[in-house]
Amino acid sequence: MGFLIDHNALPDSNSPDLHLSHPTPDECIEIWRNTSTSWRDSLTLPVYLLESLYLTTVPLAKDKGMTTWILVDKNAVPDKRPILCSCESFRKRSLTSDADGNIEDNMVHGIASVFCPPEYRRRGYAARHMKEMAKALRSWQPEHGKCVGSILYSDIGKTYYANLGWHPNSTNSHVVLQPSKGPKSTLAEDITEGDLLKLSVRDEQLVRKAMAMPAKVNRRLTIVPDLDHMLWHIAKEDFATVHLFQKISRAKGAIAGPPGNQVWAVWTHRYYDHPDAKSHNNVLYILRLVMEGETVGKSFAAEKEEQHAVRHGKQSSYLKAVLQAAQAQAAEWKLDHVELWDPTPTVRAMIAQTEIEHSLVEREEDSIASGLWYDENGGVSSAPLWINNEHFAWL
Repeated sequence: MGFLIDHNALPDSNSPDLHLSHPTPDECIEIWRNTSTSWRDSLTLPVYLLESLYLTTVPLAKDKGMTTWILVDKNAVPDKRPILCSCESFRKRSLTSDADGNIEDNMVHGIASVFCPPEYRRRGYAARHMKEMAKALRSWQPEHGKCVGSILYSDIGKTYYANLGWHPNSTNSHVVLQPSKGPKSTLAEDITEGDLLKLSVRDEQLVRKAMAMPAKVNRRLTIVPDLDHMLWHIAKEDFATVHLFQKISRAKGAIAGPPGNQVWAVWTHRYYDHPDAKSHNNVLYILRLVMEGETVGKSFAAEKEEQHAVRHGKQSSYLKAVLQAAQAQAAEWKLDHVELWDPTPTVRAMIAQTEIEHSLVEREEDSIASGLWYDENGGVSSAPLWINNEHFAWL
């Protein structure tokens, strides 16, 4: 908005005059202009501003699913106040279960786009902002259920947010595959946007079945991989590909195998750089991988080993077909590699069996899934076992 700032008049980060508020429409534009230097990816500033506004209207964000938060002086006038720090929160459906498999429906707030303008850094504002967020989100939107925690994905390592209460998940790993223009397997079929609702419903049923199984952990948690998550990522992808290529991809994933033993993946394209730039690092992210037989198979502890071997042998071929479809999609759409987050030990073993060239990466600096968890009394609790820490939950 272009007003001059007297830095000597800025409040101390511990000042009682600082509080969380919500921005006006003009302040949202100011926030997006500031964040564009970090997050506009391959888009120009005008197009990034359009994308930012558009992404407030899509599933997961619309209907107050997304909230924008700002740290400001409570005595300052809206549209004339310095925005010392900002972020967004997204309401996410979640499930927890105990060692006996008793499931509870609840919610988690996902924090995204934490940003402190350069001129306000090293003053403690970001830390104050996050401390206020920890308090605010505990009771935010209670009409949608009990909040059991908040999550974020740190791009500044594991220490900073851990010191503020958001401790890194025990694993932050992903498998990397290279693009491939090889012939598409006849076992795999494209998943289109119209297929996603039915698959998401089936996926949630499988997740609930798995969470209801007794386990040797006191508390498990999963973010529900629902349709809204997939559609948010797809909306962002489609916006970018229209501006880059004047078209969108029909394939939003791939599926292989017969019902009851299917494997499917839903994916998204992310263009951090223009594909025609001299250097680029663009990614096809597998948002969610479902192995129907794997999940169901865990429910039958007495199943004979040879039956497991047959099931896994078939699923290995289906998994290979799905991953090859992802590699082909990456090649077709000028993406530099494929990432599959949080592969289970079974998935990792099956990928090895497919003989598809791959590598395993443990993230240490970027996209570090981190959580702050609440106990029954609203205090801070120890971390649950986070199931399905996949890319769909990242925002």
